[in-house]
Amino acid sequence: MEQNGEGMHVAARKGSSKEARRAELGEAVERALVARGLEGLRLRDVAAEAGVTPAAVLYYGDLDALVHAAYQQAIERYSQERERAASRFEDARDQLEACIDKGVASGPDDTLTRLLFEYWPRCLRDAKAAALDSALTERQIAVYSGILVLGQAQGHFALQDPPRLLAASFVAMEDGYQMEVLAGRRSRAEVIAALHAYARAVTGHDVAARA
Repeated sequence: MEQNGEGMHVAARKGSSKEARRAELGEAVERALVARGLEGLRLRDVAAEAGVTPAAVLYYGDLDALVHAAYQQAIERYSQERERAASRFEDARDQLEACIDKGVASGPDDTLTRLLFEYWPRCLRDAKAAALDSALTERQIAVYSGILVLGQAQGHFALQDPPRLLAASFVAMEDGYQMEVLAGRRSRAEVIAALHAYARAVTGHDVAARA
């Protein structure tokens, strides 16, 4: 039987409402993760953040599935924000500056970066989590590698090693320094200065001077 126009609109509204509730629940999972940490997280914590019962939360999946989805969404936001920041420029030197700036946590309370690092220990024993983490790493390497290749083509960078190798080192440095920032042991400015120094060493271009 065909639905009439009104019936289809009702179905669409119901679908939109369900997606909106799912999005709200995802935000509640993120808040609970930041507040409690992954190891201390319980279903009731998510329910409390969402203002619903634990049974209502389970309608959208068990706790592991919800946390996995939250991590996946955090990866997408982090990656898209960095990619957009770099793509605003045509000059690879400006892209490199933007990429470094966007990749470093603002401080211990940087919610998005904390989400990514809260989930990281699970990657050691959970294949699904490890696959997501690898995808995140590869995506960040791709951004840096593309910028380095472009800078070399534009005549701005004099690379001493293959672009992908240098890009992977950029990402590894960031990952190590991020923990320092989140723990309050280093400032964002200190980490950016360290990454600028590495960029200068491997490209021959002084990002700090251009900034």
